[in-house]
Amino acid sequence: MISNFDHVTVVVVDVDEAVAFFALLGFELDRSVVISGPAMEAYMGVPGIEADHITLVIPGSEPRQEVQLLHYRAPDVSVDAGSGFLARTGFNHVCFRVDDLDAAVAHLTAAGVELRNSPMDFHERKLVFLRGPSDVVVELAQWT
Repeated sequence: MISNFDHVTVVVVDVDEAVAFFALLGFELDRSVVISGPAMEAYMGVPGIEADHITLVIPGSEPRQEVQLLHYRAPDVSVDAGSGFLARTGFNHVCFRVDDLDAAVAHLTAAGVELRNSPMDFHERKLVFLRGPSDVVVELAQWT
């Protein structure tokens, strides 16, 4: 039934910070639009929605891989106090595969990205958690 992962959407407070973070991971801007109106209100279930919708892609990925950012203009959004806290139900984290975890960590930390833990080996992978935009947890995995 399902053929592959398509995208993950992250609601962010600071669009520029989020775009810069994902650019460090290799994502590039594909498109940016404002979503609003009755059709979007019905689809999203958010009355009065007006939001920047930014699509970031990994160039040349097959199948296509996207991170979509939402920045609400209206209505006011509540900050999820549980974002970044892994011991709860709901969204936990998103993980991206890398070829060389040590090189990726060096690149990201040099740019100011904060690691949430030290890299570890687990289930044939080398893994590390990053502190992402709006405190979303991002993991990197290198298959060994």
